[in-house]
Amino acid sequence: MLEYRVTARRVDQHESVAQAKAAEVVLDTDLAGRSDAFNPAELFLAAIAACMIKGIERVTPMLDFDLRGVEVRLHAVRQDAPPLITSVDYVLIVDTDESDQRLELLHKNVRKYGTISNTVALATKLEGVIQARR
Repeated sequence: MLEYRVTARRVDQHESVAQAKAAEVVLDTDLAGRSDAFNPAELFLAAIAACMIKGIERVTPMLDFDLRGVEVRLHAVRQDAPPLITSVDYVLIVDTDESDQRLELLHKNVRKYGTISNTVALATKLEGVIQARR
């Protein structure tokens, strides 16, 4: 079993900081919001995106899949009462000359082996498509 540790602390009423390993991320914990930091919902989406991109990095050598780049676009819907994310939609854009069948194989592997995406899919609706940027 792998384990992960993150420490977060309040700096003031406008910001908090999260730390893991040697990395630090400024968090938007200001009730008015901040444009220069991710709020909790945006961090949630960024975690899904990072999981997908890392999954692509993991499986492309095994699949002998050629790509030049990856972009993930995510959109979440949040309800107010009780506050929760009801759905997450994504578009996974892969800069590649691979066939559509190979692209779908990549998507299947990313969804099947992604720790964060699998966890999120158990908690809310997670749907998306993969597209080639050729």
